[in-house]
Amino acid sequence: MSVRIDITGLRPERVAVVPSPLAELGMALHALSEPAHHPGLQGWVTGVTAGLDSHLADRMCEADFLWRTTFSDLFMPFAGVPGRSTLPGATLADDLDLLDKLSDEQFVDAALEFTCALPYSTAGASALDDPEARRRALDLAAARGPQQLRFSERLLADPPRIRDWLRQFARDCDEAFFAEAWSRLRHQLAADARRKTDLLRHKGLAGALAAVSPAVTLDEGAALITVDKLGDGRTATADGGLLLVPTSLGWPHLMVLHRHDWQPVLHYPAGSPELASPPSVEQLTMRMTALSHPVRMRICRYLARSAYTTGELAQVHGMTAPEISRHLGVLKKAGLVTTRRRGRYVLHQLDVTVVARLGSDFLEGILR
Repeated sequence: MSVRIDITGLRPERVAVVPSPLAELGMALHALSEPAHHPGLQGWVTGVTAGLDSHLADRMCEADFLWRTTFSDLFMPFAGVPGRSTLPGATLADDLDLLDKLSDEQFVDAALEFTCALPYSTAGASALDDPEARRRALDLAAARGPQQLRFSERLLADPPRIRDWLRQFARDCDEAFFAEAWSRLRHQLAADARRKTDLLRHKGLAGALAAVSPAVTLDEGAALITVDKLGDGRTATADGGLLLVPTSLGWPHLMVLHRHDWQPVLHYPAGSPELASPPSVEQLTMRMTALSHPVRMRICRYLARSAYTTGELAQVHGMTAPEISRHLGVLKKAGLVTTRRRGRYVLHQLDVTVVARLGSDFLEGILR
């Protein structure tokens, strides 16, 4: 499972690393709505929440499905501007102005993303003009709750009104808490963008992507970027560009905007713990599967306390040495067990550090 970006014909000058104030506001709103995803931000979240005006807090709940359960592409309107080469704005006001460059169809489709009613990576009918797409979108919105249904009905009845609502809401958030946060974060993000731009110049796209995240790889021969995620998707730069947008508030989320006919965007955590090479989704699956067998769990219980030979484990568990070897082979292939030789004996031991990280690795994997 992965998201793939076909970069056939992509010219180096069409790759840009640029922070986006609106995208960072989206991540701020997500962190405020889902603080459990961002334990490192809990102090900031607590401070902002305590100082929020009750009216603004209520409005944050009005459409929080745009940034809580999904990260709406509306926070990256630059990617949808015709020509597929527009950069994020230098200020939040500039980014918000780009919302006006989206057609009503683009705006509505992106806002309805939380319903999963419309095609994403491929072309499809718009809920604005197609009765069946409209009915399906409203049915799925209703299944999410009355708040989502009311929002979807207003959106389909009057897209400009919702566009104005979103712009005003973003301005009010800026005044209440985001301007102060952005004044600190923009320097970090600008520095990260400069570093990645230098890598682009001196080491090419492969070098820059390697610094973005170990989960992002480039097959230069196939002209294909692959992002290791628990999900499938495909897009292409075609005659447009590729944007790398750093976020300071986004870890552990590594997101790929791959909406049909929009410019592809990699929205990545700047200076995040993920740079410590997290396991791939395949490795994570292999480790979880390896530990799901009751015999291997019992073996791990012994190997967590001390190092044992295959013969010792066979005797303890009442099994043959070949049976134990097969189980050890599964654990070793998953990277959970280490071996060392002492004279003519081979000793096996559980890699406690790897096992201890499984919980956070699993969370990072499903949130990536």
